[in-house]
Amino acid sequence: MSQLWQANNGYMGTPTLSEELRNAVQPLQRFTQFADVEEAIGTNKGETYQWNVYGDTAEAGDVNGLNENQKMPETGFATGQGSITIKEFGNSVPYSGIYDNLSEHPVKAIIQKTLKNDAAKTMDKVAHAQFDATLLRLTSTSATAATLTDTGTPSGAHTHVLSTDHVKLIADTMQERNIPTFDGENYCSIMRPTTLRPILDELEALHVNTPEGWARVMNGEKGNYEGIRFATQTNIASEGWSVSDAAYFFGADTVTEAVSVPLEMRGKIPDDYGRSKGIAWYALCNFGITHADATSAETKSQARIIKWDSTS
Repeated sequence: MSQLWQANNGYMGTPTLSEELRNAVQPLQRFTQFADVEEAIGTNKGETYQWNVYGDTAEAGDVNGLNENQKMPETGFATGQGSITIKEFGNSVPYSGIYDNLSEHPVKAIIQKTLKNDAAKTMDKVAHAQFDATLLRLTSTSATAATLTDTGTPSGAHTHVLSTDHVKLIADTMQERNIPTFDGENYCSIMRPTTLRPILDELEALHVNTPEGWARVMNGEKGNYEGIRFATQTNIASEGWSVSDAAYFFGADTVTEAVSVPLEMRGKIPDDYGRSKGIAWYALCNFGITHADATSAETKSQARIIKWDSTS
């Protein structure tokens, strides 16, 4: 397998190392793994990429069935378009030729490890910003109750930490709103480890174990309860609230990632007679929330993400 760098458009590229970078970054990402990928090949920086967004049917099928001579009923469904402005993302680490030649440590490997972590955190923050744009906000009002808003703003400050009773309420709310499950059976959730800890402690007391053998185990996954799969993350900083912290609960069709140039490793073409070198990660893409139309009650009902949210 060749790892030779090839000069191209003012930088050196290597498909092998770029693929290794993408594979290494994936386990470190949390929000990014739940995005739906759209190919936006050929879309340049600053250009807008659009994709279709489909809602539910306006009228459901007749549960009483069709009469013999009855014409097939017709209905429609809400349609719209999401849009994303494609952006460039990247970071680099320069180094000198003599430092590389004389160092007792593998300079390139160290730089690539550092860039891998930076790429994972950066892209996860971009994806998180779109999850955070959801209209649905849930705020605790007691140890078992919470208030839901659909305005993108929480009703107030949390009074209690997230509990299994709140999780039951969230699971019921997502089902009542007909939010499709992420994998055909389960919803998903992302939060910081300290936010999940009270729930895990309750589950341990109830002797609830994480089922094994899922077709796809999510990165950072810690357990399953009430049909919700829990994953923890530390790429996004704490909100710093006095009670609890942010958590996201969702099903399918949440955030879209439009990719023009996938995440790749780039090498600087050495200048100053080979004395100045550098390695970078680069991506041409962006993320956009799929359902965040607050035009009417109908469009709001399509929201797929619930944020456990507080004002302070």
